[in-house]
Amino acid sequence: MTRARGRSTRRNASPRRAGGIGVGALALLLLVAWVMIGPDPEAELPLGPSAPTRTESAAPASPGATDPSTAAGQLAALEVKGRAPKTGYDRDLFGWRDDTDHNGCDTRNDVLRRDLTDVELKPGTDGCVVLAGTLEDSAYSGQDVAFDREKDNSLDIDHVVALSDAWQSGASGWDEDTLRAFANDPRNLLAVEDSLNRSKGDGDAATWLPPDSSQRCDYVARQVAVKSDYGLWVKPAEKDAMQRVLATCEGFPAFTDDAAWPAPRPATT
Repeated sequence: MTRARGRSTRRNASPRRAGGIGVGALALLLLVAWVMIGPDPEAELPLGPSAPTRTESAAPASPGATDPSTAAGQLAALEVKGRAPKTGYDRDLFGWRDDTDHNGCDTRNDVLRRDLTDVELKPGTDGCVVLAGTLEDSAYSGQDVAFDREKDNSLDIDHVVALSDAWQSGASGWDEDTLRAFANDPRNLLAVEDSLNRSKGDGDAATWLPPDSSQRCDYVARQVAVKSDYGLWVKPAEKDAMQRVLATCEGFPAFTDDAAWPAPRPATT
């Protein structure tokens, strides 16, 4: 019984030799056929360790990407860091509306006198307090907005770089004078619709942009200039958003508007 099982095992193995073409011969025939017919142009051949690989060329840099006279070049020079904690933040620390330029008027009314046309001033305020006027071509909506202090007070003064955002991107280490200078800097202040100012909150360019897309390059260029002048950093998502905006207006100049407030004017009677 043992020998019978042994012979049966050897007989079962023998057909491997009698079954036709061997493995080596079959491989040779396939190779010859491949050479004669040619490789399938759609086939993807595996690359060996020594096979060269193709690399995609990098997109050309924007002409203004390193030019400090452009907003994009100014942005490229800013430090990029994550958002710092809001610990210790208090809006009152910034002294918003203080008369830092000593012209006798608070900052809110300075902004209104600068940004509005057909201004009506309150008598007895040394030409400072604005009662009414028109905001033409709003920096956020592009619309004209009538302002009447007594009726609807429809305008807010927006910090283009929000105070809270500044605090979380470097301002928490400033002294009192720098905080006050920043909060009352003409370059960082705009009269805008109260509804848009409140929808923005303390957002940066990654979370809020003016609804009028034609105003966005100027808005971002102003934010970049303010952050550059005060040594504030930008967050990664914020920088990405700024770059996307500035890519739509290549070579847009860095913001350099005059920072002086208009002098008080006598009230009209």
